[in-house]
Amino acid sequence: MNTQATLWASRALTWLFALFMLGASISPKLLGLPVAEETMAQLGWPPGYAFTIGLMELGCLALYLIPRTGFLGAVLMTALLGGAMATQLRVGSPLFSHVLFGMYLGLFMWGGLWLRDRRLRAFFPVDQEPVAKSEAEKPGKLEAARP
Repeated sequence: MNTQATLWASRALTWLFALFMLGASISPKLLGLPVAEETMAQLGWPPGYAFTIGLMELGCLALYLIPRTGFLGAVLMTALLGGAMATQLRVGSPLFSHVLFGMYLGLFMWGGLWLRDRRLRAFFPVDQEPVAKSEAEKPGKLEAARP
């Protein structure tokens, strides 16, 4: 599965996710842009939390982009995206465009990591047949085991 196409697909997904997070979420929060504070206020967050959340996002993203800590970064970013989804759900935002947006980002993030990390592919194989747990569960053996 380590082909050039896989390598480039993993890079594309990883960097599209990273650039989106940096441009649309992290930078506005860290730079104190009014749009970030206004959005946070609309979601019910007290003033001043945007910067802290931006730092958490930046930390998770940095961990995700480093190969040795990519899995940890993805797990932490998943928790952060889950919190964002819960916040959107709490204020009654539209389901497909707002509430599930964190899931869409998570799919990009995990897809990129899955393609670039062979250990993750081994843990979540999508191209292999399931392995039978015992001899009795193998096809053709169940009938032979019956009297």
